[in-house]
Amino acid sequence: MPRDELAAGLSRQPESIHTSALLAHVLDRVNLQRALKQVRQNKGAPGIDGMTVDELPDHLKHHWLEIRAQLEAGTYRPQPVKRVEIPKPDGKTRPLGIPTVLDRFIQQAIAQVISAQWEPHFHRHSYGFRPQRSAHQAVREVQANIRAGYGWVVDMDLQAFFDRVNHDRLVTRLKQRGIDTDLLRLINRYLKAGVSVAGNIEATTMGVPQGGPLSPVLANVVLDELDWELDRRGHRFARYADDCNILVRSRRAGERVMASVTRYVSDTLRLTVNPLKSAVDRPMNRKFLGFTVSRNGARLKVADKTLEKLKDRVRELTRRTRGTGIGALVAELRETLLGWKAYFGIAEVLSPLREIDKWVRRKLRCYLWKQWGPAGYRELRKRGVSVREAWNTSKSAHGPWRLSKTPALAIALPLAFFETMGLPSLAPR
Repeated sequence: MPRDELAAGLSRQPESIHTSALLAHVLDRVNLQRALKQVRQNKGAPGIDGMTVDELPDHLKHHWLEIRAQLEAGTYRPQPVKRVEIPKPDGKTRPLGIPTVLDRFIQQAIAQVISAQWEPHFHRHSYGFRPQRSAHQAVREVQANIRAGYGWVVDMDLQAFFDRVNHDRLVTRLKQRGIDTDLLRLINRYLKAGVSVAGNIEATTMGVPQGGPLSPVLANVVLDELDWELDRRGHRFARYADDCNILVRSRRAGERVMASVTRYVSDTLRLTVNPLKSAVDRPMNRKFLGFTVSRNGARLKVADKTLEKLKDRVRELTRRTRGTGIGALVAELRETLLGWKAYFGIAEVLSPLREIDKWVRRKLRCYLWKQWGPAGYRELRKRGVSVREAWNTSKSAHGPWRLSKTPALAIALPLAFFETMGLPSLAPR
């Protein structure tokens, strides 16, 4: 839909004089256009009604006047979110709620207004889901504190945080910044919209479902209270969403902090610190946002579990049964590796990344060797391998993975071959 036509669809009804001030901001034409643009950029799967992101503009063109009237009158009812299970690295799953695209659009419009209202009041050491703030800044904050002599970390994990947020406390917090009744009613309806599980609608009496644009800003509203309590106690910390590291000078101090903050989280925030995933330890033994630090100099290092997760993805792409040509395979790997590097490229310990680069090339040599099959000898000879090396390799009883490390495969498929195909390196050369 052309931009001007869409704008007309979102603004044909004049603002009601009865609309509360903040709800009027939510329904402002510029705010709505920005929300629609963001929802379309984020893409995502349809909710329970099956409507896609691409179908949303046309739907708004024909139905926005009616939807807006319901929002102003306080009669709009969000649809339940669709529950899907996302695999986690430990083999378990994480529940994700997918709102309808219409509700994602309205949530985004609300989130923009709440974010603008709360942003000046959020703590400077809160880094998640905020403009001009990032996970990299949170990691650098932790690193700076370690280098300043705070060599122990209180690594706190909030158990099922998004599923356990107390609605009453959240609404009370929102009221403290002057969010009025009409907008609070709409937010509360989103909190209690329910969830569709295998076609059955289940009530939601607590929590903010992950997957909607409103959840991250509401999470920050809840945990802002924790930030300022840590600040009041004089702690050094960095928080990204529900992942929080507090830095202290000794194990004894860390254990005291863990005990007192755990009580605060339980008694005041009505949340739970997960004892199985939380610990007081040296920072090099813990993972924060995919990173850890080296033992000497606290240099940033990609955590071992993060590297294993990447290797699992490479294994999936290079499995034998896919039958994908090497060009298409390298293109897929390139997309994965460049996306990974865009985030983890700030790592300062490069030796693990160099090992991953070698391992990826070996996986590709193995993949090609299996594809060559009986033509392996001819392919090696074509690529400059001696008769003796080509013969010994092609007639070897060893399997493809063992042979992928032989001199013959290194000569036939050198680093330059993969570079020409566009395979990126994770470690700078």
